[in-house]
Amino acid sequence: MDDPAAMTPADLAQACARAMWRNDHASQGLGMELVHVAPGEATVAMTLTRAMTNGQGNAHGGFLFALADSAFAFACNTYNQMTVAQHCSVTYVAPGRLGDRLTATAREVTRKGRSGIYDVRVTRDDDGATIAEFRGHSRTIDRTFLPAAPGDAG
Repeated sequence: MDDPAAMTPADLAQACARAMWRNDHASQGLGMELVHVAPGEATVAMTLTRAMTNGQGNAHGGFLFALADSAFAFACNTYNQMTVAQHCSVTYVAPGRLGDRLTATAREVTRKGRSGIYDVRVTRDDDGATIAEFRGHSRTIDRTFLPAAPGDAG
C-alpha cells in the first residue's frame, strides 16, 4: 500500500473515501452514490424511492438527514484521521418527492485540532432547488483509514 505521508492531499482524500466506502453499508444500502471527494469536501447523490416517502408523499426527513450526514462523513474523513459526528442539525427548506435525485454537497467551514465544522446543502438535481441545509460538527478519534508506512513512527 502507498505511504499516506507521500500522497498528495487529493490522493489521500480519495484513498480514505475508498476505504470508508467499502464498509459503508448504510449509504450503499440506501442507493447513495459517492460523486466527488477532495480534501474537506464531498458530494453524495441519491434517488428518492417509495420506501423513503412519508404519509404526505414527501421525502421522509430521516432520509434527507442520512444523505446529508453521509456527505458530511466523507468530507470530514479526507485527512486519514477517523472522524465522527459530534453534533448535527438540519433545516428542511422544501419537500423532496418520489423519484427526485438529490445531491448533498459538503464543504469544510473550519477544522482546528480535533474539531471541525462542515456545511452541507441538499439540492434537487432537476431544478437546483435547495431541499435542506445541514451543519455538522466533527471530532477526530485515534484511528486512521490507511496504515502508516513501515518504519514510520506516526
